[in-house]
Amino acid sequence: MKKISVIIFLMVAACKSMAQVSVDDSLKKPLKQVLTEVQARFHVQIKFDENLVKGQVVSFADWRVRPGNIDKTLNNILTPLDISYTLKAGVYSLRKFDYPRWSVEDGKEELTYLSSLYNDQAGWEKRKTELRACAYSALQLSPLPAKPNSKPIFTPLRLMDGYTIQNVAIETLPGYYVCGSIYRPAKSNGKMPVILSPNGHFEHGRYNKDQQKLCATFARMGAMAMSYDLFAWGESLLQFKDADHNRSIAMSIETLNGIRLLDFLLAQKDADPERVGITGASGGGSQTMLLASLDDRFKVSAPVVMLSSAFYGGSHSESGMPVHLCVGGTNNVELAAMVAPKPQLIVSDGKDWTANVPEIEFPFLQRTYGFYGKKDLVTNVHLPTEGHDYGINKRKAVYAFMAKYLKLDIKAVQGADGEVDETKSAIEPEKALYVFGDKGERLPANAVHGLDEIQKVFNKSTGH
Repeated sequence: MKKISVIIFLMVAACKSMAQVSVDDSLKKPLKQVLTEVQARFHVQIKFDENLVKGQVVSFADWRVRPGNIDKTLNNILTPLDISYTLKAGVYSLRKFDYPRWSVEDGKEELTYLSSLYNDQAGWEKRKTELRACAYSALQLSPLPAKPNSKPIFTPLRLMDGYTIQNVAIETLPGYYVCGSIYRPAKSNGKMPVILSPNGHFEHGRYNKDQQKLCATFARMGAMAMSYDLFAWGESLLQFKDADHNRSIAMSIETLNGIRLLDFLLAQKDADPERVGITGASGGGSQTMLLASLDDRFKVSAPVVMLSSAFYGGSHSESGMPVHLCVGGTNNVELAAMVAPKPQLIVSDGKDWTANVPEIEFPFLQRTYGFYGKKDLVTNVHLPTEGHDYGINKRKAVYAFMAKYLKLDIKAVQGADGEVDETKSAIEPEKALYVFGDKGERLPANAVHGLDEIQKVFNKSTGH
């Protein structure tokens, strides 16, 4: 009898368990099925990449629907899965959640909050000191790793119309080389200004025609300008895969590259350490803001089409390390404010995330510069009909700015009509800008390869 009771008990328990599993399973649905049902229910179109929804399951799917409210319904369904959406022309397009991208209103609110933390120069200086120390720590660059003892690797000098170009590779970590090109005036007397130009995520990287024109024109104006590869872009692909660029370590290495390249440039006998500028667009704008905020050797800065309180950069090379979480949270606008009271030009446009700079971000910078009585040293050139690039009108604004504060000869590049003439700035083929040969045959024997190797080298060099 006892044995029969045990069997009956187990059967009842099993049935209850099966019933519970069945109920739980009925509350789950594949995301793709849920989206199909939402489209039918709300009479909307939802677009998505199959890889984005593959294998995704929505628990308590039907409970997430809010009758009559498509936006709340989609947020309830997608947010737990780290998926977001945009609405354009009546079509809802899904994408992987982009954590550095906020709404304009949220960005504006954060600036209001940050403004409440300090009301004078002393309060701001205290926070700036804390932010800088935290940023170096967040990048795992505190202290900075020792410099390798190797010498720069140069290619032969190329003479252009009024300027020269020479490619160079610098070993910034043992076995890791950053490559770039130095543009100089063909003739110069005495010390000359230095301009570092990190390129952005534009097609062809530093080989991009806009980037070449920018540095060539700086050289014709009398500066020593340098353009260089992003991590896992350009010749860096001889050592890494392009996917490695979108890894968190890229942000730390690119910051280190900028610091070490400035070391190299200022070590040149004709470099003027009192006239040092930095400018870049898009991802290069992110590097411009970060480097100028961390390294006081930069005297002027011009971040182009990047400043925003609502977007910190979509690549891990811009926001992969927790710099923006420092001291309770910060953003690129506050990083740019750390440059105060040194001259700074913000170039924005009407067709990307910088569209609201005149009304939202720029007043915040003016307030910070006002703590020093230097509001006039931060300026904004806004191009409302233009888009996301480092096009001619952006370059013209930066040429005038650099000429003013670095004492460059802008007349040397002006035509008879007074406008900047870039026709003497040569556009070289990509291979002409290589350091290590057409096929990388001159890459040094000690070069590391792959993400695992550079991570080990970085950890050892920084003590992490």
